[in-house]
Amino acid sequence: MLIDDYVADLGRALYGPTGPRRDMVVEARDSLIDTADAYEADGLVREEAERLAVQEFGSVEEIAPDYQSELTACAGRRLGGLLFVSVPLTALAWSMLWQVFPLDPSVWAHKPGWFGVISLALDLVQVAVGVCGGLSLLALGRGARLLPKARMVTRWLGGLVLAMLVTTSVLGMILTVGTKGPVDFTAYPPGVMVTLMSYVLAGVQFYCAVRCLRITRTAVAHR
Repeated sequence: MLIDDYVADLGRALYGPTGPRRDMVVEARDSLIDTADAYEADGLVREEAERLAVQEFGSVEEIAPDYQSELTACAGRRLGGLLFVSVPLTALAWSMLWQVFPLDPSVWAHKPGWFGVISLALDLVQVAVGVCGGLSLLALGRGARLLPKARMVTRWLGGLVLAMLVTTSVLGMILTVGTKGPVDFTAYPPGVMVTLMSYVLAGVQFYCAVRCLRITRTAVAHR
């Protein structure tokens, strides 16, 4: 079928989250079939009806940029929403951990003077990235269909997340050095739970950030 071939070409031309991309292709196919059915009901043979439906819909080269714009914005929105929720949640979880399940005071007895500054810097970095995630949700609202804007915000956000992950890892290691030796989290169940949560969220953030960078680079390469 001509429509099936057209839809397959459209799917190959798009890059982005699997679910939204599949939904877009299915929606396009349904629209084409409805149009072809209407032409066929008017007396045209099926092949001609599909040809006219595809012609009316527009070539893949013509419509793909708009579809790609929404897919790029969708990837950015997903990452922005993840940051808006997960980054402050991680910071809050660690803050509450020390207050509700405090470690032995001897762990902190010999912390250097710069410990508080680094700890505050870590919190500020996390909060700032969470705020950026919220702002990106506004910038990439569902009405944002201009490809340059969607690509710019999504790519910037992906780079910011990678920078944040590196920065927080470095700051975290510095804070570990500032304690009286490594904390044995295996003997500290609450710490194990929060640490695992932090690693899982960081892994998801890393995956989404890399995907955003890959989508924006691939979209430009195939324009």
